[in-house]
Amino acid sequence: MSKRQSSIDCIYIAACARDARLTRICVASIRYFYPDIPIRLLAGDILQRGLAEELHRYWGVELVDLPRGDYGWGLVKLEPLFGPAGHTFLLMDVDTILAGQVLDLRAQSDAPFLVDNEKLPEVDSKRLYYDWERLSKLDPNVQSAQRAFNSGQWFGTAGLLTREDFDPWINWTMPRTLRYPEYFMCGDQGVLSYVVLKKEALNGLRVDRRTIMRWPGHSMDGLDSESVSKRTAPPLIVHWAGMKKTRLRHMVGSDVLLYFEKFYYVLL
Repeated sequence: MSKRQSSIDCIYIAACARDARLTRICVASIRYFYPDIPIRLLAGDILQRGLAEELHRYWGVELVDLPRGDYGWGLVKLEPLFGPAGHTFLLMDVDTILAGQVLDLRAQSDAPFLVDNEKLPEVDSKRLYYDWERLSKLDPNVQSAQRAFNSGQWFGTAGLLTREDFDPWINWTMPRTLRYPEYFMCGDQGVLSYVVLKKEALNGLRVDRRTIMRWPGHSMDGLDSESVSKRTAPPLIVHWAGMKKTRLRHMVGSDVLLYFEKFYYVLL
């Protein structure tokens, strides 16, 4: 598949040892719709033994060459930003699946960043991203988080943000840590939105916002295993943020997850 056809260079999946089952399901959903697009695994810590080799052998998934260690809560997801300039990508958490031809949405935008157009009350923006009023004591140019975005699925372009943009807020040690965890919420999510929103407001970084994510906690209307299998489901990324259960069948929308798990093992 050419870049023109796919609209991006690759899809990154942020993975860790405790989510191997969901990682397989996520990969299967991508391969269901995009058999040839490069998929690259970002290891946030030590992966389940044999997982990377299995995904590479059967699904052509490459493990990103990063220093091994503990990247903290989601901070490994920042690494693609520092890749070769112009490299375009979709970044996904492992508790997500593609329900359709999501890359068609990317092809409709020429902005270097495309994020979910989430609209939250002020109290939730502070709870899930960052408290801009408290943070203004350190940075008077901080932007409101009410245009922030969920970092479990977003399209980005490398070379426009640098480590230096994050230096005041992140310790690049192992393990990776936030310098001010009392201000930034949900690991990478708050600090990523903070940097992107500030660059957008002050430096003209172009960020497009569209509906690209469905949270099962709101609704799974029009999204089930039948619509996905018939390719009639809306082209969205379903994200079970904060909704994981020990048993897959107890999760909202479990039929979709189990459908892709079956697809994974049938073709193995």
